[in-house]
Amino acid sequence: MARRLPPLNALRAFEAAARHHSFTRAADELHVTQAAISHQVRQLEEWLGLKLFERQGHTLTRTAAGKAYAPELSRLLDALASATERVAGNDHSMVGPLRITALPSFVARWLVPRLAGFRALHPGIDLHITSEVAVHDFARDGFDLAIRLGLGRWPGLQADLVSRERLSPVCSPALPAQAPLATVADLQAHTLLHDQPGDLWPRWLALAGATRSEAEAIVRAGPGFSDSALVLQAAAEGHGVALGRMFLASADITAGRLIKPFALDLPNDYSYWLAYPPAAAGQPRLAAFRDWVLAETSDWRIT
Repeated sequence: MARRLPPLNALRAFEAAARHHSFTRAADELHVTQAAISHQVRQLEEWLGLKLFERQGHTLTRTAAGKAYAPELSRLLDALASATERVAGNDHSMVGPLRITALPSFVARWLVPRLAGFRALHPGIDLHITSEVAVHDFARDGFDLAIRLGLGRWPGLQADLVSRERLSPVCSPALPAQAPLATVADLQAHTLLHDQPGDLWPRWLALAGATRSEAEAIVRAGPGFSDSALVLQAAAEGHGVALGRMFLASADITAGRLIKPFALDLPNDYSYWLAYPPAAAGQPRLAAFRDWVLAETSDWRIT
């Protein structure tokens, strides 16, 4: 039985417009006029017998049908492009850029030290890494994948757990020689380094059994940092005791740059995640990076 398929140009026009939320940017990508994109989308809507976009002035909003159709269409067009490259003997799917936006602390403490390993496995993939906190509009800003700390719930994005997070005091190996650091009460003689959010030390001390008055005596004003990599660096250089994120601190602990004077870990509700549009899940470069990260961090997902 012959397949009942819409015109390919109309499908490409709709998919690009849905991905960019814009006829203008879709036209730029496909090297046609905005009017041509509009005409091809209307042609597809007529062929389907339903509306894919609501147009209100310059605002373009996908209908429920458009939202359901676009991710499936993106996946199928990606697969078609990859199959065409392979059969033509010109598969470039594992060659080219992968644009990543990631937390500065994750980049500095985990990703950069391991880049050589990834490049050895995938020499054709060029990672373009932007180090920042904000979660972007992937289609608008051109990113393929984000690495974030959170609960794993970002509307419209697929999220894969990278690691659970635990927090525990860490410091330079030289620090206990200056003043004992064998009991929780000993923390009172040391400078505490503070990360975000600001309630981490009181939470750890409560878990360790400190009373409210004991915790207040221990938690004094001290240097504060907005980035977890910086607070770990300050601890390694002997400026005080940090409540370090174990996932980020593990390499420094293994190398002896930091020690963990207490066995008690504070579980953290927030975890590290890879986040990306569901339609991009099958893209070879993204899949290669995702699989590598998840393989490298498998031990950290054990509860």
